[in-house]
Amino acid sequence: MSFKQLLAKFLIWRIRHLSTRNFVIIVGGLVGIVGGVAAVSLKSAVHFIQELIKHTNIDYSYLFFPVLGIVITALLAKYLLKEQLGHGITTILFYISKKSSIIHRNKMFSRMITSGITVGCGGSVGLEAPIVVTGSAIGSNIARLMHLNYKQRTLMIGCGAAAAISGIFNSPVAGVIFSIEVILTDITIGTFIPLLIASVLGSMVSMLLLGDDVLFSFELTDPFLASDFVFFLLLGAICGLVSVYFTRTTLWTEKAISRVKQVFPRALLGGLALTVIIFVLAPLYGEGYDSIKLILQGRAQEIVASSALFSQFSDPWFIVIFGLAILLLKPVATGLTIGAGGNGGIFAPSLFIGGITGFIFSQVNNLLNTGHSISISNFTLVGMCGVMSGVLHAPLTAIFLIAEITSGYTLFLPLMLVSAVAYSTNSYFEKYSFYTSKLVKSGDFIPYDKDKQVLSLISIEKMIEKDLLTIHPEQTLEELVGLIKKSRRNIFPVVNEKNELKGIITLDDVREIMFDPQSQKSVIAQSLMHRPPETVQSDEKMEEVMAKFEKTGAWNLPVIDHGQYVGIVSKSRIFNAYRTKLRRQHKE
Repeated sequence: MSFKQLLAKFLIWRIRHLSTRNFVIIVGGLVGIVGGVAAVSLKSAVHFIQELIKHTNIDYSYLFFPVLGIVITALLAKYLLKEQLGHGITTILFYISKKSSIIHRNKMFSRMITSGITVGCGGSVGLEAPIVVTGSAIGSNIARLMHLNYKQRTLMIGCGAAAAISGIFNSPVAGVIFSIEVILTDITIGTFIPLLIASVLGSMVSMLLLGDDVLFSFELTDPFLASDFVFFLLLGAICGLVSVYFTRTTLWTEKAISRVKQVFPRALLGGLALTVIIFVLAPLYGEGYDSIKLILQGRAQEIVASSALFSQFSDPWFIVIFGLAILLLKPVATGLTIGAGGNGGIFAPSLFIGGITGFIFSQVNNLLNTGHSISISNFTLVGMCGVMSGVLHAPLTAIFLIAEITSGYTLFLPLMLVSAVAYSTNSYFEKYSFYTSKLVKSGDFIPYDKDKQVLSLISIEKMIEKDLLTIHPEQTLEELVGLIKKSRRNIFPVVNEKNELKGIITLDDVREIMFDPQSQKSVIAQSLMHRPPETVQSDEKMEEVMAKFEKTGAWNLPVIDHGQYVGIVSKSRIFNAYRTKLRRQHKE
């Protein structure tokens, strides 16, 4: 018996014996387990590559391998995987918004392979976004296999994302909240349960296979002091500004390097530029978690010592200047890695730059002897929360992630304060998050607007009516009357021999003269037609088309592609399609 036959029998049994609600919970658990295995596999693969590099015995290997990793990743994506990389979570949001939550099967492994090579070889990005893409793709494809509908597929994407974050950080609460804040926009108690189960199972799988070997963890050593309140408030504002700098600089760098159109030259140029930056500032090699751990352990001078150019410097003020240089150039290194063709996310870079921000802030305060010494480790951790909150526009995720990776809620109050202030500061300058800004600008993501979300699911191409009878500009009213007798419509496009639209004739335009014999012989279509108030293209966004209807007050607009008449699109047909999709979503 084939797999399809077995699956069909199982689905029939499921319909008879399991409610949809319970079945979705079970599928969510399955997605959580597979997502956890994927997270463990990616982390293990990266560690394996890093160990191989360490044992190559090549001097300055940290300069050679990032270039190699980016070039291999770019060529692999282009010629073997045949996929355009970029920001993975942005891609997931696009699939949810525009592709009915159907994610290509190859994304269940492609991002693991490419990010494993990029990060394993020292690319200045993180693993979190690629594993979220992998988990989301697993969720989408398992949901399709089980014949789940659009809403349930979207929920399974959220389950895969939650399991991925939970598995890679061993932080189940942060996994659930990340999925709700970043991936899903509509959540109820019924959909909350599968997310919880998926996240817990993803974490359990990670604990069983890896034990305590998570991506980043730290045991708190210093208590939280209420007297630090003002300092945390100031840190929150600074983290918000740093997150704005990070977002804009990373995107600008990506755009700059992407101007090189050919794959290999772009990868080589970007990789070499990254190498130069890493040669000057060695801590920019890889994700950066090792540097944050050194700071938290009170060994910040070892970060400077890792760079060959500055290993002899140990002055505390020089360490601050060195940290500031890292803060300024990390977004450039991240943008070069992604823009040149590497694969990775900005999740880890935002945490890294946040930790550096918190370190600089606390170190400067203590060196200036302001009369109030503050904990470097506490401010480093809270800084990680602040910048991540601003960049991702996910304050709750940032709070619970740092709380969970520090194995306690000692810093919960300052985490809440800094996260809120950083998010508010960033939102003043950046209306949308790093992940959604591009999609919103292109019209591929409409956050929190149900009407626009439903409209965005309607394709203009499917709305085009091509059955309207056309008339040549030189044809007579008599010939037009013949078309009126045949047609059920009251619109007649005037089209020449080159299929170019010259105008529109409606029944109202000819009603008074259409039965006059003399007019039928002497009046031609060209004298009766009028120009349409606006035209649309078949690949336009629905939002743009509806804006044209609103502006002109028209109920029908012609569709013109490359100067050629295609058909007519009507507002009433769009409204009918909108109502149909809205009813279907309510049923689902």
